[in-house]
Amino acid sequence: MSETTQQKPERRLSTPVQFVKGVGPQRAELLERLNLRTASDLLFYFPRDYRDASQLVRISQLREHETASVFGVVEEVDLRNTGPGRCMLGALIRQENEYLRAVWFNQPWVQHRLAVGAGVLLVGEPRFSGGRWELVHPRLETVDDDETPTAGRILPIYSLTEGLNQSQMRRMVQGVLDDYRESLVEVFPAEYLAQHDLLPIREALQHIHAPEDPQRLAQARRRFIYQELFVLQLALALRRQVLSLRCNAPPLPLSAKIDARIRRLFPFSLTEDQNRAIEEITADLARTTPMNRLLHGDVGSGKTVVAEYAMLLAVAHGFQAAMMAPTEMLARQHARTLARDLGESRVRIVVLTGGLSAPERRQAEEAIASGQVDLIVGTHALLGDQLSFRRLGLVVIDEQHRFGVRQRAALRRADLDPHYLVMTATPIPRTVSMTMFGDLDLSTLRDKPPGRATLHTYLGDETRREAWWDFFRRKLREGRQGYVVAPLVEASESSGVASAEQLLSTLARGPLKDFRLGLVHGRVSPAEREAVMTSFREGTTQVLVATSVIEVGIDVPNATLMTIEGGDRFGLAQLHQLRGRISRGVHPGYLCVFAAADSEEARQRLAAFERSNDGFELADIDFQLRGPGDLFGTRQHGLPPLRIADLNRDERVLEEARRDAQQLVASHPQLHETEFRQLHRMATHRYGRALDLADVG
Repeated sequence: MSETTQQKPERRLSTPVQFVKGVGPQRAELLERLNLRTASDLLFYFPRDYRDASQLVRISQLREHETASVFGVVEEVDLRNTGPGRCMLGALIRQENEYLRAVWFNQPWVQHRLAVGAGVLLVGEPRFSGGRWELVHPRLETVDDDETPTAGRILPIYSLTEGLNQSQMRRMVQGVLDDYRESLVEVFPAEYLAQHDLLPIREALQHIHAPEDPQRLAQARRRFIYQELFVLQLALALRRQVLSLRCNAPPLPLSAKIDARIRRLFPFSLTEDQNRAIEEITADLARTTPMNRLLHGDVGSGKTVVAEYAMLLAVAHGFQAAMMAPTEMLARQHARTLARDLGESRVRIVVLTGGLSAPERRQAEEAIASGQVDLIVGTHALLGDQLSFRRLGLVVIDEQHRFGVRQRAALRRADLDPHYLVMTATPIPRTVSMTMFGDLDLSTLRDKPPGRATLHTYLGDETRREAWWDFFRRKLREGRQGYVVAPLVEASESSGVASAEQLLSTLARGPLKDFRLGLVHGRVSPAEREAVMTSFREGTTQVLVATSVIEVGIDVPNATLMTIEGGDRFGLAQLHQLRGRISRGVHPGYLCVFAAADSEEARQRLAAFERSNDGFELADIDFQLRGPGDLFGTRQHGLPPLRIADLNRDERVLEEARRDAQQLVASHPQLHETEFRQLHRMATHRYGRALDLADVG
């Protein structure tokens, strides 16, 4: 087959969407708002939901509290005010000579979808009231005359934009299916489809847009969920292959002598989890394949100690180690910890951040390039093109989810590639670790070092506020210190919650007027922030008023009190990180969260936070409530969002796709030269930039 013939289907699928049957220039402009520009885009614009008309019932067949689908015609619409800011919308629906009433409370906008004489499909739980069947807050679908649902049909529901309705979208999708489906090229070999029980692509597309029955719909959805997850896992497996075949790292073996020298620097015994993680890390460091390992664990589980051990192993072999943190505050905290632990050693440390003056930065860069320093701690400043390392053997990246794959790969500049250890204090649900961090091996810390005091969490309301401040003041007089956290730097009229600056003023005049207060947030200059933090660490400042900027990089064991205002504005992972600031010493910690939990999701989140101190349990709950995007920010990580797969719902398919992708790459080292070359091409096209796969195949 010639190159021209092979490319022809692809060129046809890239036809501008305005030339698809039933679209035209005006609707093409509307589709542009949905990022649908080509025939291929429209083909793969999957429904977000379905209305099951396969079980349509007559009104006379309704049963109380049994969800039913009813098709009828709108006879009357009535909108009534029932009080200040309240209303009731009612619609009389006729089905031949039978009637039911649909009711919506405080949803006046639904009236615009209820034109008298229009056909509607209603789905809800019926109740018999006043001698008539009634549906309260049913799901509503407007149906055009030529789309009257019949028993046995399942209607797709698409995400729309203003100017488009479901009937129009269904007709456009059916048009592109009719004219372009045959141009699709199957990316899986026939034998592979049979082995994995996958529908062929053309059949799957037909059934996902116009399913005949629930079974066929499930098969079609599974095909595309599997394909999406498989392509992602294939890209991750290809990245691992690149690192193992084309990168060359310095071997850093561990000996009993080096181990003893490092452990002597720690005035405490390591936990079982820390020792296990060190075994996994040192096994990686002994090889010439660069280590790419993620160390994750709960707040206070001792990740920094494990990272310090790995860095000292690199130094023991004459190599430099660099630690990169997302903020200057966290970088300086790491530098202080290293300086404290290594005070009796000959290890030389330098800090490189954006806050340095030009002479300070030049001096630090010269020391790094000449090999006068062993450990370099910094921020994004470490990624500067002008920075040259003498012998970089290991890179440690803290708070990994704030850096992309390409950012951490930017330090690979010399003949030898450094080993990489990346850390996060946010426990990661299993499915997230297999996707966003799927190119990394995983080490987990659950146990906390002994001697940590208990931590108490309370949800407060206005009736308990005065009692809480009484307790807060009593603990301050006993010698403890505390934090007060606000979600905003400055207040806005719509926020309804005090800002950090307002809180400082209110507390200084009211509940904490007898104590020394400080303020820190993201807009404070680095020099001023460091001065405030130094005063707090030394105990001169008793209470630190702050935003979430303190969630990482703060280690003041004497600070055991925390008040969080506007707690509903924080995610569970962020709340848990903030709480971790007051569980770092021998004194018990006390936290009170004040929140206006107006939504069910916020109430569930705050109740879970009050109940549990286990970061892994909270990560799973956060994942269930909000999904992975909010947890880690796919934009920062660099991976394109998933289109149809759901990491929460599709864990079993993800495991299958991951296993299959890894086996495929292992058995076909030159994948781009095999019958799977189209899959290889899809993986590198979709994820090549995010995973630095530009040179694969």
